[in-house]
Amino acid sequence: QVQLVESGGGLVQAGGSLRLSCSASGGTFTIYTMGWFRQAPGKERQFVGFIKWSNGITYYGDSVKGRFTISRDNAKNMMYLQMNNLKPEDTAVYYCAANPSGIYTDNPGRYDYWGQGTQVTVSS
Repeated sequence: QVQLVESGGGLVQAGGSLRLSCSASGGTFTIYTMGWFRQAPGKERQFVGFIKWSNGITYYGDSVKGRFTISRDNAKNMMYLQMNNLKPEDTAVYYCAANPSGIYTDNPGRYDYWGQGTQVTVSS
């Protein structure tokens, strides 16, 4: 059973940085695409970015491009989301997700496994 656990959320001032972590277990992650999504109160879940576990290829949503970076540590089965120059509109619960098919997609419906989420709050 695939399990994903996020950590690293918190409160930060606008312009600051945070690094989120996602610990993954129970799957053959070398073939997966791993994604980050976020959801603010009253809004739909929004794509942040993904990383192809096998080759490290990344892709980002327009709202975070140039500010956020996804990386992974294959040996530790860890994925990271480095968030720089944070803005109040980045405030949300952040989720990591796993897509076992390995396709490149920003559609949350194509991700089968999800973590419990970690809150990120950016104050102005």
